[in-house]
Amino acid sequence: MSADRYDRQTRLEDFGPEGQRALSEAAVLIIGAGGLGVPAATYLNAMGIGRLGLVDGDVVETSNLHRQPAYGPASVGMAKVRELEKVLRAQNPDTQLDIRDTFLNPTNALELIGNYDLVVDATDNLPTRFLVDDACLMLGIPWVYGALHGFEGQVSVFNYRGGPTYRCLFPVPPPAGEIPDCDTLGTLGVLPGLIGTMQALEAVKAICGQEGVCAGKLLLYDARKQQTLHIAIQKDANRTVPDDLSATYQLSCEGKPDAVSGSEYLRLRKEGAAHLLVDVREPGEFESHHLDGARNIPMKRIASDAPDFSSGNPVYLICETGPRSRRACRELQSRWPSTPFFWISGGMRQLKVESQ
Repeated sequence: MSADRYDRQTRLEDFGPEGQRALSEAAVLIIGAGGLGVPAATYLNAMGIGRLGLVDGDVVETSNLHRQPAYGPASVGMAKVRELEKVLRAQNPDTQLDIRDTFLNPTNALELIGNYDLVVDATDNLPTRFLVDDACLMLGIPWVYGALHGFEGQVSVFNYRGGPTYRCLFPVPPPAGEIPDCDTLGTLGVLPGLIGTMQALEAVKAICGQEGVCAGKLLLYDARKQQTLHIAIQKDANRTVPDDLSATYQLSCEGKPDAVSGSEYLRLRKEGAAHLLVDVREPGEFESHHLDGARNIPMKRIASDAPDFSSGNPVYLICETGPRSRRACRELQSRWPSTPFFWISGGMRQLKVESQ
């Protein structure tokens, strides 16, 4: 390790050579190599983390480029973790990088997370948060949470020194389709950079034993007003360590007769059941990757461009994560009440996980 590289850090009072040594001896797993994962990985790598793991099975899409500056047009269609690996190796050759081109799931979570001292969840994905929370509690590992919602962001550190966990804040997942994500709401390119950098900062503070770790509280950031707010999180005394991970963390479709899970839809395709598949994502998303036989009708044009669906065949609607297809399903149900319409919970992202 070059002393000159980290000179400005080691001069810092209350950090010094001891803090740098703690970083160099630490292992951090970043789950997700997108808008939050890119800045988190870039700064931890630059600052001298000893071992850095990256887990993501996704590929770069054109719609990622405005908020994931590690990637350019030539990266489109390539595995995110492989493209980010190139950037990180050029940035700091001293870091040991562990690259896993796969999605985190209940089968591999304990094995992957158990090899690290701290986890940064950079997926901005509800099912993954609950999976990470359960796995980290079982393993006794802290994790850094980051989330985006329009012009707002959230950060916290869970399971830190016996503190509150994510389920202390949100005990159970919401029903499928209830919470919109950035694919639905949109996101300003710079906001994931800010929140991902905050996650890296919290990771450094936790690793080095610094004061002020954002544990037991939720930081809310308002990008419009450049204001932050802290909300206290109480530890749930009834929160117990799970004996095992759940078989699936996909959001429940219970009580939603028009919703089907990713696994249910894949089984339907395998059985060759007659149906129509409509992809309501934007054309660029569709061109990047889509299922065979799908017809692309973007959500914003579903009212004007939808064909006549009165044939009686079931129609399945899909988007990237679920909320857009749910809205499209409601729109089409009102126009053709006799036609069975369904939306696929978790969307294309969940199908990628299920297919692995």
